[in-house]
Amino acid sequence: MANCLTKHIPNALTSCNLMSGCVAIVFALSANYSMALTFIVVGAVFDFFDGMSARLLGVSSPIGKELDSLADVVTFGVAPSMMIYTILLTIDKTGYNDILAVAAPYVAFVMAAFSAIRLAKFNLDERQTTSFIGLPTPANALFWGALIVGSEEYLALSSGSIYILLIMVFVSSWLLVAEIPMFALKFKHWGWRENKIKYVFLVSCLPLLLIFGITGISVIIAWYICLSVITSKKNA
Repeated sequence: MANCLTKHIPNALTSCNLMSGCVAIVFALSANYSMALTFIVVGAVFDFFDGMSARLLGVSSPIGKELDSLADVVTFGVAPSMMIYTILLTIDKTGYNDILAVAAPYVAFVMAAFSAIRLAKFNLDERQTTSFIGLPTPANALFWGALIVGSEEYLALSSGSIYILLIMVFVSSWLLVAEIPMFALKFKHWGWRENKIKYVFLVSCLPLLLIFGITGISVIIAWYICLSVITSKKNA
């Protein structure tokens, strides 16, 4: 009986991730960006523990892997894209080209499509067991969620925010599938020499949060990308 129950724990956690993403989408549609971000974070917590529980319980399965990717597409692909869609929809478009004003919000879903491509590549790419190739979807989702929550007023009032957001959507989409090695916060050993870039990153997170507040999460993700690029060039 116990074995019958434990084998379903990872998939149950993954399903909670999926449901968190669905709730985040509902809040994003009503422009409640803080709650949307909250449920993206809740989904990320479930995403962290589903894989860990599968390894600890020894119940990894192909269906679990596929379910995990489906849940991640919703929580870390569609949910942040919906946040971008909603804020683009609500920005004052006076003076903008009519076609751009109508089409701009829908460009947000380009990122959702690239998130799905990134997750499909991850499932097949054997190089990504201890690190990542391209920006992980949870990091991308947290970047956008925190940016919108922390900068909502500026984005709503700035005359050029539509162009800024559209450019950033395309950059994010590219980063998701780019052949850029990015380090993972996984530790085989605790020594400084093997993990110095990870320690530097972790130590810098707290000051950035204290300085920038919620937007600091976006700054941290940008800093993570920069550190990864610097490290990959040194190792090239």
